[in-house]
Amino acid sequence: MTFYKVQHQVPDNRTGKTSKRGNMKLLWTGFLILSLLVLSACAQDNSKSATIVEGKVNVVTTFYPVYAFTAAIGGEDANVINLLPTGVEPHDWTPKSQDIVNTSKAQLFFYNGAGLEGWVPNFLKSLNSDTKVKSVAVSEGVKLLTAEGDDGHGHGEEHEDEHADEATSEEDVADHHIDPHTWVSPKSAMIMAENIKNSLVEADPDHTAGYEQRYEELRTKLETLDQHFTDELAKVPNKEIVVSHQAFGYLARDYGLTQHAIMGLSPDAEPTGQDIVKLAKLVKDEGIKYIFFEELVSDKLAKTLASEAGVETMVLNPVEGLTKEQATNGDDYFTLMEKNLQNLLIALK
Repeated sequence: MTFYKVQHQVPDNRTGKTSKRGNMKLLWTGFLILSLLVLSACAQDNSKSATIVEGKVNVVTTFYPVYAFTAAIGGEDANVINLLPTGVEPHDWTPKSQDIVNTSKAQLFFYNGAGLEGWVPNFLKSLNSDTKVKSVAVSEGVKLLTAEGDDGHGHGEEHEDEHADEATSEEDVADHHIDPHTWVSPKSAMIMAENIKNSLVEADPDHTAGYEQRYEELRTKLETLDQHFTDELAKVPNKEIVVSHQAFGYLARDYGLTQHAIMGLSPDAEPTGQDIVKLAKLVKDEGIKYIFFEELVSDKLAKTLASEAGVETMVLNPVEGLTKEQATNGDDYFTLMEKNLQNLLIALK
């Protein structure tokens, strides 16, 4: 878009001289027109990125990890629309009317499940009555974890849910306080990727070969990442991590770590002053050197605990979404998980 500088001036009706007020009106008018053009362009870009495409299998995903795995497997054969905008934390996000329209027209709707997207049941009920979209909880088959304590403030002391198979509905999941952060472990991510591939093949059998090939490529990358975590974390002398948000239970379970969280399964859960005091004592007693925080939620509590315990803070990313800077830099699930591993190695040495 090219912008031209206004050269003419407005004469004052009383004096015949140029009016400063007239110039200001022109400047403000030009500014408003420019703003409207920019906003219009942005709106058009956003709508293009969320358009149903005829002749392809259309898949709507709820947030970044599900989108990333689906886009990798779907490739050029699938049109993948992600609901959650860049830079937004997924726990409290709710869909808009256009999301309902797009999902009603799609063939597949992929969500994580395990209680992450509490809005999904009502969302599915609000779709058009003639929709043929198939909804798939892609975490199906992952051995789920549940947090101890009714309020989800078990500080990461988790155990495998003996009743996970019985928690089949969203209400059951909420009642059991199941940890929904399955994707944070590459081992669970492999199960999710296979579920995505199988659903794509079922919905679009004509492109089975492409889906299978791209799935194998993604699985190989996940297996390599899994082996890297296994090998490197086996070497560290310390196994205790303190995190701001109880999002790393699957990572801790699969790679021999113990997670202690300031907040519960939701990053909005507020700890008590006694919680902070207990964690500060644990940090000092265990010789923990870093408190981990994440980019999409406030780091205030992590810094408060770090100050109380006399230690430093560092990022551990639950990969729930990309920041705008990460998206610009070309980061993805794999680069962020590798950064997580490097930070864990620094903290646990």
